[in-house]
Amino acid sequence: MSVAEPRRIVLFRHAKADWPQVNDHERPLAERGRRDAPVAGRKLADSGVPFDLALCSTATRTRETWKLAVAELAERPKTVYEERIYEASPGELIALLNETQDDVRNAVLIGHNPGVQALTEILAPESGGDARERLNRRGFPTAAFAVLTFSGPWKSLEPGTATLVDYWAPSE
Repeated sequence: MSVAEPRRIVLFRHAKADWPQVNDHERPLAERGRRDAPVAGRKLADSGVPFDLALCSTATRTRETWKLAVAELAERPKTVYEERIYEASPGELIALLNETQDDVRNAVLIGHNPGVQALTEILAPESGGDARERLNRRGFPTAAFAVLTFSGPWKSLEPGTATLVDYWAPSE
């Protein structure tokens, strides 16, 4: 693929987690999360974005979210479980995305708030339209995702270089 063709990044927050007596990294999905994750997966499938790569936090709730969501996709992308996503700042997430190989056109990052929402705001601060209105109204609840586009190699992804083209959140 040419680096001039638009790339897509989906920033996907894990589904609703439970609060058992375990450390934060090991928190599993709650019943609502187990319901919402496949719905989010179907919405991702409906978007028609063929993912080449999934970068998923190693936290239990993100791994469970991705397992349920990816089952709804026509094709499973290469999945990399990346510990650097857990508790990452937007800058750390950008640095991680900058490492992506240029043969990857579309990637999904399954992570946590506040990092996922902040990364959306930082990468696409000027994007308007319906997707922005829905994001501003709903925030970034669990199982929500934002679809951003940008042009150029992954190493050129930086604040302000992307456009928010879609946003989805489950109804509560």
